[in-house]
Amino acid sequence: MSNLILMPVVFFISLVLTMVGLGGGLIFAPLFVVLDFDVGMAVSTSLFLNGIAAVGAAITYLRKKMVDFRMALPLLITSSLSAPAGAFAVSGTDRRFFLAVLAGIVFVAAVRMLFSKRPQAEIREVGAVWRVAGGTIIGLMIGLIAGFLGIGGGVFIVPLLIYLLRVPAKTAAATSIFIVVFSSFAGFLGHVSVDDVDWRFLSMAALFSFAGGQMGSRIMVKKLQGAAIKRVFGLVLLFFCLKLLHKMWIQM
Repeated sequence: MSNLILMPVVFFISLVLTMVGLGGGLIFAPLFVVLDFDVGMAVSTSLFLNGIAAVGAAITYLRKKMVDFRMALPLLITSSLSAPAGAFAVSGTDRRFFLAVLAGIVFVAAVRMLFSKRPQAEIREVGAVWRVAGGTIIGLMIGLIAGFLGIGGGVFIVPLLIYLLRVPAKTAAATSIFIVVFSSFAGFLGHVSVDDVDWRFLSMAALFSFAGGQMGSRIMVKKLQGAAIKRVFGLVLLFFCLKLLHKMWIQM
């Protein structure tokens, strides 16, 4: 795929997924694998662009004071510490296995966001102990998986914040993006130490990813409400799950 096509694709992916609390890595990783990138390079490139898109979106959310820092801090620290470990585990991973795992995770997240009802207890304040303990455990798991798959962790953070820690959907999306900035770059640094990086491609793609993150976050702030975010999040994930399964099938 030429850069004339790939760069707008990077922009569009970043735009759509930052609207629902992701940075784009959920699609970047399998896309680059399908384009015959080495698995390690695909994951590292995905994490870098994921982080760049998240930076673009986080700027908007921080200005609008939509990020819950009390909730973000435990997840930010622990996911950043564990993401490099996930990155080191990528070496030697079969491409079909990689796509199958990612498709399964995307499907589970899509079904939950589309069909699970919002907990009535969501409006209650979560205690400090539960917030820190829950955030720490979630962060460790997210960092490991995010570093391995190249997705930054937003696909896990948003539903876990909503259903486990009872964060409103819009705040969960904004807080997730803020966390994804750190988990993505932490995982990327782990990959840089063991994998090759195409800095020329990354520099060009980063501009489109950042622009997409900026636009996606502005659309979310102005146009979408909490319920709409859940529906869009679930539909987008379900669509990409089907695309991932198709890509896996044609490689068998």
